[in-house]
Amino acid sequence: MLYQRFIPEGWNENENVYSLQDLKNALNKNITLQAKIKEIDSNYNAYIDLGNNITGIIPNKELGSILQGNLYVQFKVNSIDDNICYLSRKAVKDESLSWAINDLSKGDIVDGIVRSIKPYGAFVEIGGGTSGLLYVNDISVSRMKTPEEKLRLGQKIKVKIKNIDKQNKKFYLSYKEMLGTWEENIQDINEGNIIKGIVKETTKNKDGIFIELKPNLVGMCNYKENIEYGQEVYVKVKKIIPEKKKIKLSIVYC
Repeated sequence: MLYQRFIPEGWNENENVYSLQDLKNALNKNITLQAKIKEIDSNYNAYIDLGNNITGIIPNKELGSILQGNLYVQFKVNSIDDNICYLSRKAVKDESLSWAINDLSKGDIVDGIVRSIKPYGAFVEIGGGTSGLLYVNDISVSRMKTPEEKLRLGQKIKVKIKNIDKQNKKFYLSYKEMLGTWEENIQDINEGNIIKGIVKETTKNKDGIFIELKPNLVGMCNYKENIEYGQEVYVKVKKIIPEKKKIKLSIVYC
């Protein structure tokens, strides 16, 4: 995908300053703007310093899910009264949702920001407040106990559109493709190399241990007692089998 009509809120971390003419132009031309929330009152109305002594107000009903200050938001200008501008974040979210449903396709690659992390995955904003779900199995080929092993809140990443449920307005994403293919990750690894890895899961019969060599590359070594999940070990590359995308390893020391 060459053009992303809506980018995530805060992807560009600019402290924007607007003149009254800028805001009037945005009102007349339905332009989307961005600024930082400075304060949220007890009724969950957001206040934004637009610069030039101009205050922006996003009423609670026009704000959406943002409930804390000091965050970037995108908005439309609803009205201007002297040096007070009434804004709508909801209008941007509605427009971005329509864009995502109608313009995005399976396989597209877009910019995203991690907005929340759950045991089963992460929600990643892909533009204008619209988010998609990134299941834990789509984060990496490596096993992980929690998505926080690979992702952090606010992290900027690229994600692939895995599926779009237009009826329920839901988006499913994948990140592991962004970490390189098996062929790309194996290029600088040769048989006989000794490299550092991270212990992941053992096989069901405890006859092997999966070792993560890179964020999207895993090999297997023989089972060894007293090896724990997440432990760093040094392994020797015994054999690379490209046609099966497999790597056989042996633990040198840990």
